[in-house]
Amino acid sequence: MVAPPDNDVLRARSLHYSHSGSPGLIGVCVEVREGEILALTGPRGSGKTTLLRCLSGRLLPEQGEVWFDGVPVHTLGAAARERLRRDRFGWLGPDPQLLPELKVWENAALPMLLAGAPHRSAKRAACAWLDRLDIGAFARKRPRALNRAECQRVALARALVNEPAVIFADEPTAPLHRAERSLLLRTLTTAARSHGITVLLATHDEETAAAADRRVALLDGRPDPAASSPAPSPASETQEGQAACSLSA
Repeated sequence: MVAPPDNDVLRARSLHYSHSGSPGLIGVCVEVREGEILALTGPRGSGKTTLLRCLSGRLLPEQGEVWFDGVPVHTLGAAARERLRRDRFGWLGPDPQLLPELKVWENAALPMLLAGAPHRSAKRAACAWLDRLDIGAFARKRPRALNRAECQRVALARALVNEPAVIFADEPTAPLHRAERSLLLRTLTTAARSHGITVLLATHDEETAAAADRRVALLDGRPDPAASSPAPSPASETQEGQAACSLSA
């Protein structure tokens, strides 16, 4: 078992995973560099969510390896993977999954509070992101006072609050109207670029995929090279922080 190159913040080799005997991933490999915004595209059922869950340590692949920043995620125990997700990863799905008993700012600050951050600094960081997402006025309210789009913004604030190394975004704009999609994507991509956050964005929406630096397509758990962006040559990487990703079977 050999660690990936230092310039790959996230790398997976020959991932296989099945759902009740039905193939979900078949020999997929991914390499992502720091600060890249990568769109994982493909129709529903193509394996996008399964790949995100394997890369983030939510699922353990049946075969293959997942490395994050030189750490073999596939060998970690459940508690270590949970700490990794809490401290270094952010997750944003189509359902905000806010806790109704907590205030909006507490929902946004939850990763920091769970990690033991001081109450005041966690609240300050959460409220700063809520302000940036134009929902700071709701900070002391409960989630039931917000509409679906506003709740999704709180979920984005929660994903960003501890400035994670990687954000895994699984169809985050699916429940939103076009204007709300644009706001959410603009905030996510701007924050990622300004803070050097790597983003893996699973989507079947063309406009959402267009916000990424490059895209990789899946079809029936396999790569779809015809729909993926070509990997750049080393000589073409001229911008600081530009990152490359390849996907192969």
